[in-house]
Amino acid sequence: MAKTATYLDYNAAAPLLDEARAAIIDALDVNANPSSVHASGRAAKAIIAKARRQVADLVGAKPDHVIFTSGATEAAQMLLTPHYSMGRSPLKVGHLYVCATDHPCTLAGGQFAKDAVSLIPVQANGIIDFDALEESLRAHDKSSGLALVVCHAANNETGVIQPFAKIGDIVKAAGGIFVLDAVQAVGRLDLTIADTGADYLILSSHKIGGPKGAGAIVAASDLVMPMPLIKGGGQERGHRGGTEAVVNIAGFGAAAESAKFSNERFNVLTDLQNHLERGLRKALPEIIIHGQVDGAQAPRLPNTTFFTVPNAKAETLQINFDLAGFAVSAGSACSSGKVGRSHVLTAMGVEGDEGAIRVSFGHLTTKAEIDAFLVAFEQILARMKR
Repeated sequence: MAKTATYLDYNAAAPLLDEARAAIIDALDVNANPSSVHASGRAAKAIIAKARRQVADLVGAKPDHVIFTSGATEAAQMLLTPHYSMGRSPLKVGHLYVCATDHPCTLAGGQFAKDAVSLIPVQANGIIDFDALEESLRAHDKSSGLALVVCHAANNETGVIQPFAKIGDIVKAAGGIFVLDAVQAVGRLDLTIADTGADYLILSSHKIGGPKGAGAIVAASDLVMPMPLIKGGGQERGHRGGTEAVVNIAGFGAAAESAKFSNERFNVLTDLQNHLERGLRKALPEIIIHGQVDGAQAPRLPNTTFFTVPNAKAETLQINFDLAGFAVSAGSACSSGKVGRSHVLTAMGVEGDEGAIRVSFGHLTTKAEIDAFLVAFEQILARMKR
């Protein structure tokens, strides 16, 4: 991360952890292909096996149920498919149901045709509309195949936490498959795959302090699995072909071990969030913090605040914060740098075209940095008034 900026954009990419950096450097000395049977190949394979255990431990899964990918987008593309199998028997999935505030990588619908994808709306606070979900699953044409539901555990823009266990119960009652995008949630929430009710989790390395270019599918069971997206030499137990990126996977594993949920870290982040939001409201009482409706707050990640300044464009605020030395985001940073109307705010029924600023922080963030951000915010407001 640039040393000249105070980095407050952890939801886009967390700074590389020292533990991950060390694992990457060590793995760089192992040049062999992990599929080779000689000693060097076995050493590379051992690195992957260790990382697989570390990622599995992060979410309480079995190591054999972890499939490494190039990232969360590839994992989503593989899971969101009409083509599953139960052992050697094909299993058809007929329709995909996506939460309207999901990340673009799942909103794109994966391998489904557009007419086989339906959006499930959310309430004004960002929580999924359970009635709409249940009605959609009741109306699902079972003759077309199973229903597949995908939803994020925590929203990357607002930080709103979905009641994923309840969603899982609804999907199971309908006989469907449940994919949970846990990219923003792991390490920040105390969760295991069993607790979520999901059949599959999607994880990303660089959101938890690992390197970019690594992600994972974690399955609750290997009884039912999606057909491989990338076919090749049988790597990843036949689920994902291609020589494994040993260096990236090593860093991912080390980050997963360091990112395990901690009550102490959760409380520190919560205190920082409360301090930030008190300061924002003091500077501008009419500020809008998304995820709250009429004073009622949806549960949110302790590191994320997504706010709108009435009558001020988010892009203008972002530029001003950047000039003041603060790296923040105007919504998601996952669309090649594009800044536009947030689909999350649109789905939540938020009117106006101001957009919003996302402040997301982590274990390296200090109270002094939050204080400095609030000073900069007050100065920006003063300039805008002038």
